[in-house]
Parts: sequence; structure tokens; C-alpha cells
Amino acid sequence: MELKEYRQGAALVLAPQGRLDARSASGFEERLLGLITAGERSILLDFAQLDYISSTGLRTLLTASKRLNEADGRFVLCGLTANVRDVFRISGFDTILEIHPDAPTALAALA
Repeated sequence: MELKEYRQGAALVLAPQGRLDARSASGFEERLLGLITAGERSILLDFAQLDYISSTGLRTLLTASKRLNEADGRFVLCGLTANVRDVFRISGFDTILEIHPDAPTALAALA
């Protein structure tokens, strides 16, 4: 998995590409939790280029969400591909995490 990072206003955008699975989730989780520990409080996860997410990837998101909520921050997701959207729907994560159709809508929600 490749991870692009850039700032859009006050939000940090993380855009993983490829697969967020057992092999890549630990590195992604380490980076995400490290950013939260370093003080990031507004994070957008842009999944437009994410082809697949496993249960390990979902657990990473849940862990980061809880950690960010405890720090009075939040993250939102956007751009879920059909495959990833199905996993979120089947697992119920679409009711737990805030998901927007695209980056501009998600960024507006973070503002």
C-alpha cells in the first residue's frame, strides 16, 4: 500500500492506495496513531484509490477513531470504492464512521 499525505487547510489528508490488509495495516496504523499523538486533530481519509480493506484495516480505523475522539479531534472518510463501501456496509462501519462521497464534502464537514 502506498500512502499520500498532504494538508488541505486545517485538515491533514491521508490517501492510501492499493490494499489495507493484514500486511499493510500495521504500518498504516503506526503512521495514523503517530500523527494523532503528534497533535493532528482534523484528518480526512480519502479512500478513492483504496481497492480493498480487511477486518484488520477496519480495526485500525476504529482504534484511530477512538484515539482521536479522546483527543477532541475527528476524522472523516470519503471516496469509498464499491468494494470498500460493501465491506463497510456489511460490517456496519458505515454507521460508526462518518463517510462522505468526495473530498470537498468531507473537508467542509471538518471545517
